[in-house]
Formats: sequence, C-alpha cells, structure tokens
Amino acid sequence: MKISLPYGKGKMTEDVPSSRVKGIIQADSETVLAGSYEVSEEDLVENSLLNPIDSKRLSELAVGKKNIVVISSDHTRPVPSKIIMPKIIEEIRRGNPSAKITILVATGTHRLTTHDELVDKYGQDIVSKINIVVHDSDDEKNMVAIGTLPSGANCRINRVAAEADLLVAEGFIEPHFFAGYSGGRKAVFPGVAARTSVFGNHNGQFIDSKFSRTGILEHNPIHKDMVEAARLAKLKFIINVVLDHDKRIVGSFAGDSVNAHLKGTKFVDSVMEADPIYTDVTITSNGGYPLDQNMYQMVKGMTGAESTNKKDGVIIIAGRMNDGTGGDKFFRLFKDCDKVSDIYNDAVQTPAEKTEQDQWQAQILARVMINHHVIVVTDKSNAEMVEDMKMTYADSIKKALEIADEIVGSDSSIGVLPDGVSTIIKK
Repeated sequence: MKISLPYGKGKMTEDVPSSRVKGIIQADSETVLAGSYEVSEEDLVENSLLNPIDSKRLSELAVGKKNIVVISSDHTRPVPSKIIMPKIIEEIRRGNPSAKITILVATGTHRLTTHDELVDKYGQDIVSKINIVVHDSDDEKNMVAIGTLPSGANCRINRVAAEADLLVAEGFIEPHFFAGYSGGRKAVFPGVAARTSVFGNHNGQFIDSKFSRTGILEHNPIHKDMVEAARLAKLKFIINVVLDHDKRIVGSFAGDSVNAHLKGTKFVDSVMEADPIYTDVTITSNGGYPLDQNMYQMVKGMTGAESTNKKDGVIIIAGRMNDGTGGDKFFRLFKDCDKVSDIYNDAVQTPAEKTEQDQWQAQILARVMINHHVIVVTDKSNAEMVEDMKMTYADSIKKALEIADEIVGSDSSIGVLPDGVSTIIKK
C-alpha cells in the first residue's frame, strides 16, 4: 500500500507491505469538518470576530485605547496570518481608527524571525504599514516583572506587551506535547516571556509529570503557570484558529482568552482524536513545513508516535529539517553524552531555578529514545547531525523499514501516523 506523509512543503510517499500494516492512525473528522468546508476561511475568521465567546467585540474593546498590541505566532508556526491579521486590524480600526497598533511576534525562546519571514507571514502591506516588534527573550532591558507564577517562577514579559492598554493574541490551537494544547495563554507565556521565566516553568519535574502530555489541561502544572501568566499580563482577547492537515482554517474561536481557547480545544478533540494502534514500527511525520524545519521541533512528532508505539519498538519519522538542529546546545547534549538516559535523569533532578536552555526538549527526546529506536528520514545533508544525536539516519522510508526489520524483525507490525503533531492519541 502507498502511504503519504507531509514533508517540508510537499509530500513523501512510499509503498509499504500492506500485510504488515495494522492501520492508519488518524482522526475520523470528515463528518465534523463537513460544515467548515462549506464556509470560506475568511468567513470563518470574520464570523468568530463578529460573535466572540464571553467577550465584547474587539471593536468595542478598542474604543478609547491608545496602545493596542497584538501578539502573533512566529515563523515556526503555520498560523495563516495573511488571513487573520488583516481581519484583526480591520476590527480594531472599526472601533478606534486612530489607535496605535503594534504586532509583537511571539518567538518564545526561538531565534528571531527574519524580515523575509515577516513578509511571507503577513504580506508586504502589513509589514510596511504596521509597527512590528520581534520578541527577544534575552533582551533583559525590555522585560518587565508582572508577578509570580504558581510554580514560584518570576513572570517577566516583553515591555511592549506589559505596557499595552489592550492586549490581544492571534494564534492557533493544536495538540501540544507538554502544554496540552497550543494557543490561548501560550501567546504570552512562553511567547513573549523572558528566557529565565520560561526556564522556571519548563523545569524537569513539570515536564516529567504524567499530566504534562498531549491533550491534557487538567492538573497540568505547565498549563497552570501559563494561564496565570496570561491573567497577569491582562490578555483581554484572542482569536485562535484550528487547521486541518492541509493547513486550511476549519475552525475559528475569538473572545475571552480562557473560554474561547477552551472551546477551541474541545473542537480540536472532535477532529484530531484517534485511537492508538500499538505496533512494533510506527511511521510518522512532523506535519511538514513549518514544524519540520529542525530537529528541535521534530521531537513533537516523535511524542505522537511514542503514544502508539510498543516499548522497544521503532519510530520512523520523516522531516525536511532545512534549518538543521534548531539549537546548538540541544544538539550538543546528545552528541557529547555517554548515555541518553543521563540526559533524562539529569533533567528530572535539576532544580527548577537551575533549568537550562533546551533542557525540556532534550528531556522529552531522551524519554522517547530510551523506550524506542528512532530512525529519522531526511535529506542527506542532515545525516551526520542525526547520527551524532544517537539516532539512525535513512534517506527513504523504504531504507528505514529495512533498518527497522533488523531491529524488530521482518514480520513486525506497522502503524502509520501521518501527522504525529496534530493527532491526539486517546488513552
């Protein structure tokens, strides 16, 4: 049978032995999404702005405000800002034509977004006419303390957000491998927070919690911190979209930062939940561009496969990774370690206030690698990097399966999880 996985901006296809494939792991979302496909993406966004959840319209909230800041996702997220941002600006201008509007790009602790990426994201017109600030989590002089989080971490955020008299956030909701879901409160924290504050939240004990998993909000200590950070920052209004596997908007939720986000997560559950099919080999992807730009992001897809792959089984994950490792320290932790288990154990035992850059991502990747063999299918230019990080490189799914057969046997069972990021495995 032929399988197809998102890869970069295209697809990777391969024939796999149908006799060994136990199933395709994906949500049965056609019925739920049928209505969404009857409405244009623009209309879905506009309708949500016209009918906000537990909030006044953004145009009403904008009345009398002088300094309106819209937090927006960065280049690592597939948020269709070319559709959403013009609608947000139009709605603000409807209520307050003269308001100063600033777009604050929520890079979190990622690298800074480039000018070309801004143009690609928003279009030349918005880049030329609207003030855009790219958040730098290390720019200490522009961080403002706004309170203490439940974890005890000091919450410090970008001055641009802290000094807004109306704070708005644009984003999208998808499963998130330790915060439960993306979107909503994540725009503030870690989106526009100081690196040191983010470290306090992403500590080894929180990451190790059984509640810090995909699709879980209740009792999730990381989520709890994030909600409080958004409250302290006075995040007043959000518009979050839900995307299908083709990155098309199929749902849009605007309004109160907590309740609109929660309603959006329920919609995500209805279109992205799938039953596990436990197999010896799980073939997956990171959902294609932009999430498969680097190895750092690829960990997300691996956690999806982790939820349905048998212990000591093989995870085959495909990703273009045109941006390399995604972080030198992250890379070095694996290249320089004697045992991957040391990375995991060190992270869990590190006090929250001593959390270091990329520790959380390394901890999760180490957890996956301790329990599963990982084969990465990518461009040959990434081969050395993959091997240096103690994983196995393959130039095709066919080659990866040959390697997997040597590990778990040629009669091993296969499961296909086309998108390891945007699928919630039911437990």
